[in-house]
Amino acid sequence: MAETESLLQTPLYALHRALGGKMVPFAGYEMPVQYAAGILKEHLHTREKAGLFDVSHMGQRLLIGPDHATTARALEAFTPGDFQALAPGRMRYSLLLNDNGGIVDDLMATRPASGPDGVLALVVNASRKPADDAFIRERLPKNVRLELHDDRALVALQGPKASEVLARRCPAAASLFFMTAASLMFDGVPCGISRSGYTGEDGFEISIKSEDAERVARAILAEAEVLPIGLGARDSLRLEAGLCLYGHDIDEETDPVSADLTFAIGKRRKEEKNFPAAENILRLLANGPARKRAGVRPDGKLPAREGSEICDGNGRVIGKVTSGGFGPSLGAPVAMGYVESGFSAIGTQVDLMVRGKAVAARIAPVPFVPHRYFRGDKK
Repeated sequence: MAETESLLQTPLYALHRALGGKMVPFAGYEMPVQYAAGILKEHLHTREKAGLFDVSHMGQRLLIGPDHATTARALEAFTPGDFQALAPGRMRYSLLLNDNGGIVDDLMATRPASGPDGVLALVVNASRKPADDAFIRERLPKNVRLELHDDRALVALQGPKASEVLARRCPAAASLFFMTAASLMFDGVPCGISRSGYTGEDGFEISIKSEDAERVARAILAEAEVLPIGLGARDSLRLEAGLCLYGHDIDEETDPVSADLTFAIGKRRKEEKNFPAAENILRLLANGPARKRAGVRPDGKLPAREGSEICDGNGRVIGKVTSGGFGPSLGAPVAMGYVESGFSAIGTQVDLMVRGKAVAARIAPVPFVPHRYFRGDKK
């Protein structure tokens, strides 16, 4: 059997083909890596106007319990977030943690603004869906269940023009601010819309029934400001924004402190010390980890790819690149990786081993480009 014959397809597969998408295997799906415009133009267009991404390969899940407190406590048993305090219509980034404090996956969790109490909507990574489903089910109490929503599509509209574009078809979406969500209508089609994304730009993620996906996507793409965007630009956008990619920048051997994701640990959870591996993670918070995720800016134009060694001035290996490439917004290469904590200060000079040669570089702050999330009146 040819490799592509065993791949899954999203509800927008036919549209990708019609748009000239170059299809590649990704996380078990046949997905567009780019369209005719090319990765560079798609990237810059998203930063300047708006891009539409098919992210239907991601896992849409519901946790359903008898009331919010019960469902929130169930989720808190294997994450470090404070979900009991999550208000209706709000969402939170979090981490599935194993008993050693390793990151099983990162996810978004939303408390719906309307509908039955006791529901939390999750979005997990495509490559982790089977592992996450088993991990979660093993840890749920009998009165909370996990429901899979593989019959839904998910698209992301990202960029500074995203709100203006979406408001033409769904005026109420403009009232959302970063990390909020609502059930709204798009040209008469019911959608779950959140103001969130994976590019560092303002934008939205839109969950829709599979049968409505192409209609909604075509309506958005008909707007002059919008181009279809593939996986290639999605990756370079998230790298510039300093956002982790599971299986590369984070995995089950990585803890939240080393990964610089401690914002995902709720204040109450720290005080109660009742999340997985809390003692070890809080010790790392107090004393510092042995290694840290850091941004790296190579000198010159040669990018350092994943796996490139990071060395000190004497050639000793002090870390490794986990994500790297060219940053189109900067016109220069960028990378993220883990280095010994003693070398993690901003401005520290390091060498990157690229094609067998040492390339001068420096530790740099992330994100590499400013986040432009719309926070409304929130400071």
